[in-house]
Amino acid sequence: MSAGSHPYTLLKLALKSFKVLLSVRCVAKSLFSCVLKTTLRLTGETDKATDACFVRAPAGALTCEAADTLSCLMAGGSEELVSRVIRVKVRDGDGFRFPVTVAVPFCVRHRSGHREVAVKVVDEEERVSYIAPATTEEVHGGQKGCFAEVKVYSLGIFAVVSRPKREMYNVPRKGLSLKIPMDPRICLDYLPGSFTAPVMAQTMVQPVDAVLLAAVKSRNDAYESVVSASPLLHLTHPKSQPLRRPLTITLPCPPSYEKKEGKRRKERKAHQVGAPGDPSIPSGKTRILGAYLRSNETSNELLVVLGSRDKQWTVLEKIVTRNQKNGLVSFDLIENFDRLLAVRLLSPLQPCRLIALAEELEASACRHPVTVVLRRGRGDPHGVLLAALPSRDLDWELNRLRAAGGAVETSSEISLCEGDQLLLRFSGNITSTAFTQSNTSEESHERLTFHCQRRNELLVRLTEVDPFGNYSSPCYKGTALFYRVTRAELERRGDKAVPRDAKLLADPVCKLPLSLPKKARVIHRPVAARVKISEEAEPLSDALLLWLSGELSPEETSLLVSSLRLSRSAARLVKLRSRDSPSEQAFRVLAMWRRALPAVTCHPKASQLAGSLGRIGRPDLAREVLLREAELSEGKKF
Repeated sequence: MSAGSHPYTLLKLALKSFKVLLSVRCVAKSLFSCVLKTTLRLTGETDKATDACFVRAPAGALTCEAADTLSCLMAGGSEELVSRVIRVKVRDGDGFRFPVTVAVPFCVRHRSGHREVAVKVVDEEERVSYIAPATTEEVHGGQKGCFAEVKVYSLGIFAVVSRPKREMYNVPRKGLSLKIPMDPRICLDYLPGSFTAPVMAQTMVQPVDAVLLAAVKSRNDAYESVVSASPLLHLTHPKSQPLRRPLTITLPCPPSYEKKEGKRRKERKAHQVGAPGDPSIPSGKTRILGAYLRSNETSNELLVVLGSRDKQWTVLEKIVTRNQKNGLVSFDLIENFDRLLAVRLLSPLQPCRLIALAEELEASACRHPVTVVLRRGRGDPHGVLLAALPSRDLDWELNRLRAAGGAVETSSEISLCEGDQLLLRFSGNITSTAFTQSNTSEESHERLTFHCQRRNELLVRLTEVDPFGNYSSPCYKGTALFYRVTRAELERRGDKAVPRDAKLLADPVCKLPLSLPKKARVIHRPVAARVKISEEAEPLSDALLLWLSGELSPEETSLLVSSLRLSRSAARLVKLRSRDSPSEQAFRVLAMWRRALPAVTCHPKASQLAGSLGRIGRPDLAREVLLREAELSEGKKF
């Protein structure tokens, strides 16, 4: 045996060429090698391990990070996000070989036969592609769940979305009769020679249930005559191949009596005079009577078909519709339309009303009633949890939040689409610490992104704006304002999705009150305080003014009021209080004038009073006032 063929040497070569399965866990806002295993935690949940991404690639060749800030842009149209958003990058592009197998965990809360799961990939050049995954329920890296596994030849941003199921089929020259797998009641009948050559077509069904129709009718009284509507049928044919022969389409559009047919049948049997086998009542007559009632009920109902081409709905007035059994309707289509809708009416509606109904049904199918919930922490009043919950899951989610502890408050019901954001702002004396610590740009505002099949939560730390505000209340008060930002109003800037123009935001869609308890403030006072006592008495003492008031006559007092520039109202008040004593009136005038002067000792009050006495013709009193004031000042110095 040669040295090159030694078993140990061969084993080393085999180990070097072996590609291992790496388990990569994404940590938000941090890059790491695929060799590491770390835990990614959702906002507000610090005790639960969450989703991970598992990649089969050479060791140390890839890096992975969470990109949930772009989740609002990953679901478009009728798509719904059912996984986290991750970004996978190559460390060294020159030495890396494709393909790469990526397994992304996902969770579908509401399953439907009309929807399917696909992996949406956005590469570095922002090109979008959809890959049908191999969905498995297994254990990867100790984590058990459903995984969407795909093999890719380019890397970028990955996410699992739930979208309406698409059915691809081939129409040969000899024709085709096809029942749609998503809804077998829908049938497409292509006659032989419908196309000049075999074509590939695609169909998609969007259900319009009774709850959706009732919600649309409740918002507009003009739709009161609408009985039912068929599912929205998306039909795609090659534009280069027009229809040469009519295409017969069958859609379910039940009449108004369908829901009550069982009850009416029981009532009819209960009120029958004879039993079903009674020879006095032939069974044939009973069948004829039932058929007559059915035709009579449907005779007053109208059927209308609408078609959409290039996103413009029109009423197909030239198409003849036919009632079939079991609430089915059929019609012949001679033109290519992108979407079709059949509506059953009790009375005619104007074409503009029918077009508005089709547009509103199509838009309402993508809207979800949502309630915003605020939960305060039990031991930490400054930490609040905000959640945007679909109304269909509201009761269950509220019980879960209440079980976690803390007070729970709910907003009024609002309408949101998949991927819409709720921009959070504050008013009053409460704001968030994230906004105070960062700049005041729009990118610093907290955002709550809505996904109808994922848990939408945001943890916010609150603080007061003015510690001395709300002085008459035992707590600080404020309001949380939520502004709706649609996907069309968002744009991608780096790794974030921000509003195109936040200044054009409409009114807030909902508000929630906020409160924070006040803390007992400790006032630090100095240990020793120096007090300076002023022993200087006020000039123009009461004794001096009493002597002067006794020397003035009533006429001189009136002249002194104008000389001292006292107001007329002050003079009237003095006369009302001292009507019988002229000397008391003079004293009150002098005391009122003294109180109006500045409270400083250096003000020349005595000289000012002496000047006024001189102007009214009593210079003798002026000299006496100055002498007495000087004597009083000399006595204070000694």
